[in-house]
Amino acid sequence: MDTFTYYLPCFYAFFACIGFSMLFNIHGAAGMLICAGGGGLGWLVYLLTAPLVHSDIIQAFFAALAISAWSEIMARLRRCPVTSYLLVALFPLVPGGGIYYTMEHAMSGETSLFLESLLHTLGMAGALAVGVLMISSLARLITTYQNRRHGRIGGTHP
Repeated sequence: MDTFTYYLPCFYAFFACIGFSMLFNIHGAAGMLICAGGGGLGWLVYLLTAPLVHSDIIQAFFAALAISAWSEIMARLRRCPVTSYLLVALFPLVPGGGIYYTMEHAMSGETSLFLESLLHTLGMAGALAVGVLMISSLARLITTYQNRRHGRIGGTHP
């Protein structure tokens, strides 16, 4: 595989996330670049795991792990909410085409194709959700542990 196979889709995801950052009113160039960097990173992880796992659902899971970790770290560094970074960076991986084709098969009465595309789309969406949930839970555990270790309970200082 040549480098364009990996880099061009990542650049496309990066620039798509710039557009979504404007739509979500992410303030400042740094915030937009962080959101877009998360989208490009997620797509890169998605592409790099393809030869290893041979399943786009598992690829989406690993990409969601990377995007979630990126968003958690950047949000803490900038003291901003994680949600804005996370939502924008996840957009390139959302199975919009799968949702469209699932509904198309449902409307045309193709039951077997409908069920196949529905299960695949739900698998992709579920993989993204579980990846985000795992990193979010881990970040919360680490924060709680650090607060208890330093004598801060409930995020307040003594």
